[in-house]
Amino acid sequence: MNLGKFHDKNYKKLLLIPLILIVFSLIYLGVFYSNNQDVIYKDITLTGGTSITIYDQISIIELEEALSAELVDLNTREIYDLTTREQKAVIVETTTEGDKAKLILENYLGYELVMGENSDLEFTGSILSNSFYKQLIIAILIAFLFMAIVVFIIFRTVTPSIAVIISAFADILMTLVFVDLIGMKMSTAGIVAFLMLIGYSVDTDILLTTRMIKRKEGTLNNRIFGAFKTGTTMTLTSLFAFFFALLVVKSFSNVLTQIFTILVAGLVFDLLNTWITNVSILKWYVERKK
Repeated sequence: MNLGKFHDKNYKKLLLIPLILIVFSLIYLGVFYSNNQDVIYKDITLTGGTSITIYDQISIIELEEALSAELVDLNTREIYDLTTREQKAVIVETTTEGDKAKLILENYLGYELVMGENSDLEFTGSILSNSFYKQLIIAILIAFLFMAIVVFIIFRTVTPSIAVIISAFADILMTLVFVDLIGMKMSTAGIVAFLMLIGYSVDTDILLTTRMIKRKEGTLNNRIFGAFKTGTTMTLTSLFAFFFALLVVKSFSNVLTQIFTILVAGLVFDLLNTWITNVSILKWYVERKK
């Protein structure tokens, strides 16, 4: 039995895979929200707090063990030199007020932290952070809405348009659950990465839908396979580029690490949702239409 015949026989059954993942994701987010009053872990850029960068070689494990009881919501990370892998600085993030956090760190380190010389301090108010977070969420919802409108304008039929929207929604949903599972604290950069993911999620879906619905030459399976070759080439090119970039930046840039992690995870889920979810729905639609 060749691949085309196998797919003709089993494509409806394959829909169970993304369906199970979507149901699990919705249940998980529901439980997560009940426990955390939000669907993500937020860092100080979204909750408000203090970030102190100390230009010294410090063991973050020992620092966390010593100060986790004094600094609220303590989070630390190291900054390395890209070539020598030598530690250059430590970033300490906490929701504790700036002057108090600075004093606690000075007592632990045994020397004064002088801003602009051996350290830097940034403080973000909770009201400003919460307002910015809400604006970013609204931006994502508006972007998704306009994406849906454009898709309906392009295809002018309900089922193919809904299939594209479902696939894009599933990409966002599954990626959101993934970053929660790995315990990533989302920053403003992470929210922006989800905006980028909407675009990456839709392009292959539109390619597939155009080949299956608007083109008439060749068999349906041939059109699907042609779209698959082009679409997977596009996705894998971006996926490998982001993956290798992630390996490079993860030791010195938390912002870029977060962006690339979200995009890599999102593109992996996009392969699943485009070539199982969307293909199966569209194939079902085309065969019923005939």
